[in-house]
Amino acid sequence: MSADGMKRDVAPTADDRRIVGAGTTLDEWRQWRGLAALPAIDAETLVSAGQRVVIVAPHPDDEILGCGALLQQWSALGRELLVVSATDGTGSHPGSNMWPAARLGEIRPQESQRALVRLGVERLDVIRLHLTDTRIAEETHELAYRLHQLLREDDVLVTTWRGDGHPDHEATGQICAQLADDRQLALIELPIWMWHWAKPDDSRVPWHRAKRVAVSTQELARKRAAMTEHVSQCEADPSTGQPPVLSAHTLARLMQDHEVVLL
Repeated sequence: MSADGMKRDVAPTADDRRIVGAGTTLDEWRQWRGLAALPAIDAETLVSAGQRVVIVAPHPDDEILGCGALLQQWSALGRELLVVSATDGTGSHPGSNMWPAARLGEIRPQESQRALVRLGVERLDVIRLHLTDTRIAEETHELAYRLHQLLREDDVLVTTWRGDGHPDHEATGQICAQLADDRQLALIELPIWMWHWAKPDDSRVPWHRAKRVAVSTQELARKRAAMTEHVSQCEADPSTGQPPVLSAHTLARLMQDHEVVLL
């Protein structure tokens, strides 16, 4: 049971949330009146003075994609910030000569650090757990143990949504949700790949839990600038002929005048 006495939503099965093709277009999302009608919430309401924000990112870029604007807002409010990167993102380019796992393990944390600098946040700590990319579901005990050691009373946990469609995102979300229930902590979940496979008013998405955070022009510009540091994810791989891991369509869906959180 969650802190409010209500059982949290159970994520649907992964087979109905496949991340293939170009996904739902940005125009489709923009034309859906339900998105604009989501209840508004602000950074100060989400995290009160004196609380620490602990962002648990499955990969070194999810913290920017999911809550790059909120990070800026919490920083401006003087909130203490900790980013926990579960993996080093070594599994993003299977079979690549340009981006072998060893190189990714070195480069992606550096990209992440530069991206956080581009956001302009202050007093932010980063801990990297070095779990195995694409296999967080097999290392949930280690993730749960490490997070349990890090968490403090009254922390606010921020992580990827349990139903997001990416196995690492879902496993990380599930562990954080269980810890939030066990420790009676506030939990904020971030839909990232949901914008790809879901459709407007999709019944698989718990829209009743969704809130909309306004993003200023300056915050959006910094979020976009931060993502340019993730070269390994945003450029095509000539060694395999594969397109960018994060396509222009994917980035566009996540670079809007709002961020959506699930509470």
